Amino acid sequence: MKNKLLLFFVITGCLHSYGQQLKGIVLNPLNEPLENVYIINQDSNLHTHTNEAGSFILEKTTVNNTLQISILGFGTKTLKVTEQDLKNGITINLETKIFQLEELVLRKEINALQTLTNIDVQVNPVNNSQEILRKVPGLFIGQHAGGGKAEQIFLRGFDIDHGTDIALSIDGMPINMVSHAHGQGYSDLHFVIPETIQKIDFGKGPYYANQGDFNTAGYVNFDTKTAIDKSMISVGYGDFNSLRTVGMFNLLENSKNNDAYVAVEYIEFDGAYESPQNFNRLNLFAKYNTFLNGRDKLTLTASHFTSSWDASGQVPVRAVESGLINRFGSIDDTEGGSTSRSNLNAQLQKTLDNGAILEANTFYSKYDFELYSNFTFFLEDAINGDQIKQFEDRSIYGMNAKIISTKEYGNVEAKFTKGIGLRYDLISDNELSHTKNRSELLNNIQLGDVKQSNLYAFFNSEFEIGKFKIAPSVRLDYFKFLYNDALSTTYETLSKTKAIVNPKLNFLYMQNDNLQWFLKSGIGFHSNDARVVLQENADKVLPRAYGADLGNIWKPTKNLVVNTAAWYLFSEEEFVYVGDAGIVEPSGESERFGLDVGIRYQLTDHIYFDTDATVTHARSLEAEDGEDYIPLAPSFTMAGGLSFTDLGKFSGGLRYRYLADRAANEDNTITAEGYVVSDFNINYKVNQDVTFGVALENIFDVEWNETQFATESRLQNETDAVEEIHFTPGTPFFAKATITYTF
Repeated sequence: MKNKLLLFFVITGCLHSYGQQLKGIVLNPLNEPLENVYIINQDSNLHTHTNEAGSFILEKTTVNNTLQISILGFGTKTLKVTEQDLKNGITINLETKIFQLEELVLRKEINALQTLTNIDVQVNPVNNSQEILRKVPGLFIGQHAGGGKAEQIFLRGFDIDHGTDIALSIDGMPINMVSHAHGQGYSDLHFVIPETIQKIDFGKGPYYANQGDFNTAGYVNFDTKTAIDKSMISVGYGDFNSLRTVGMFNLLENSKNNDAYVAVEYIEFDGAYESPQNFNRLNLFAKYNTFLNGRDKLTLTASHFTSSWDASGQVPVRAVESGLINRFGSIDDTEGGSTSRSNLNAQLQKTLDNGAILEANTFYSKYDFELYSNFTFFLEDAINGDQIKQFEDRSIYGMNAKIISTKEYGNVEAKFTKGIGLRYDLISDNELSHTKNRSELLNNIQLGDVKQSNLYAFFNSEFEIGKFKIAPSVRLDYFKFLYNDALSTTYETLSKTKAIVNPKLNFLYMQNDNLQWFLKSGIGFHSNDARVVLQENADKVLPRAYGADLGNIWKPTKNLVVNTAAWYLFSEEEFVYVGDAGIVEPSGESERFGLDVGIRYQLTDHIYFDTDATVTHARSLEAEDGEDYIPLAPSFTMAGGLSFTDLGKFSGGLRYRYLADRAANEDNTITAEGYVVSDFNINYKVNQDVTFGVALENIFDVEWNETQFATESRLQNETDAVEEIHFTPGTPFFAKATITYTF
């Protein structure tokens, strides 16, 4: 009997010294789960991190062990484990604080660069919809139609137009429009209120199994805030009759398991043009968030956006140089348009019985679009001019679901993500017409209805083996394209289906806590318009794109982080549907390669420097040397600035962006001129509730062209057409003041 008792106490003591599992959850001050929080047991040196639901499991933990809990942007917390913690689990609340770059610890994340971008969002808050995309390192945008049209996007040697080769989404809902009246992938972010953005997730290249259609150059996902701490009202006014009012109102301040807020934004702007833009936009946004069973989260979002504007259009260089008009004049000032979008989105995050996490959402969007443009003036119609109308009425239905689970195989920790999704677009009256004065229909060029569906499934795995992480994955996409041509004399439904499987393989090596190496590889595809697929009977419905990235993230000192990546991308084909002409332009095989470099340096606790540069070589592979340039592909971009936060009662920053000269046509005989533009903003906190701010755009009053195209056009007094640069002038020096009240 004595021997049995002795054996029992020995086993109990061994179990106690070996330790138990500690289960817990980490929350922010709004009681929202925090992902990727680092938890280390300082006694055993074992560590873990929180998952998408903020939960964690720390092995071999005993009573009185000391834990350190940390994540950038929140105060580090140290605590001792109690018997109650081991028995019932632990809830840890972290408080926000000014981020310190020295606290950044590189983790085994395949896409760790997004951490640096979210630092940039904290340091330089976004206050207009254009700035949202500029937060992605290396991404440039330009506006060329009165402020209401979606921005033109440039990234990694791609002139992405309005979204052809970059996948954009918000809260799991797609932004890109397939088979759009103005062009494939058209992405209008103006329905997003910048102050509602919580997080930006991005990746460059076709390396991510959870990204499919449009993910060639990269992807950007935005997450909106599920809750706000305080309500606020902000009013700003500036040059060129610029007015912006935004309000965010917390509806459930004292509710423990429920959060709700609404936001409203209204904007007016005439611009620097001789013909006022008469731009106005109204955004409404509402979000409700509740916890089910204490841990599962249901989120409901509704939003509505409407906008209208006039535009001066792109102007030819010769008209300005001859004195016919000035830079801010117009050849045809009857351009402009209107658009609206309403969204409903329901999101669920649920922890399953086996510990896996289910994330799912279902959404509906109602969208309409009407745009009037004139790019060639009197080239086609010497009497009435070449004005065109583009119109569509669209409904989008969709859902996404994924299950995230983790397992251990000996010393190998594995994470698996299985996902499915569906998107269905129903597009009525997809129209391209020749019009006059925005009121008279001269003739229809294209008119029809599009139905397009995309069903997908993916499987992603991550295996953590010592200092390595290996992530093989695969994605299946299935498309069905349907088109009814309303201009055809006989009724016919054009139809085609296509499926494609694309593998991805990513590697990560953690040399130490301050140096991470990565190798990414994968196959994606170039997205195609239904009218390209059906009317042109394209052989390559979904032409593949092959890519690879090799790079690192390095923290040589406690306040300096440097990231580099050498990359390559080969495209089999780049069919482009030119909505402005109703034609298809095939470009054949192409290749792009280059180098990305980024620097983040914290000079003091309150002063922060960042800059990103990209060098790119982009060429067509099916053209002769000297005639193989890809028009408007950026060859060198650089952007960054100096920011200061909580410097006494002041905060603000100086930002710059540089885009080098680039070829505007295939033989580089026409050049799109580069520019460097600098902006400055400063805010003064009058008291706890009131902040006054001043923003100065283009502080050196640089004469720059925001967008440029090599276009063949003819003016009314000309007998022959001329091909040359047509441009939209960038805004000159521009000042605005804002006052914000929080309560």
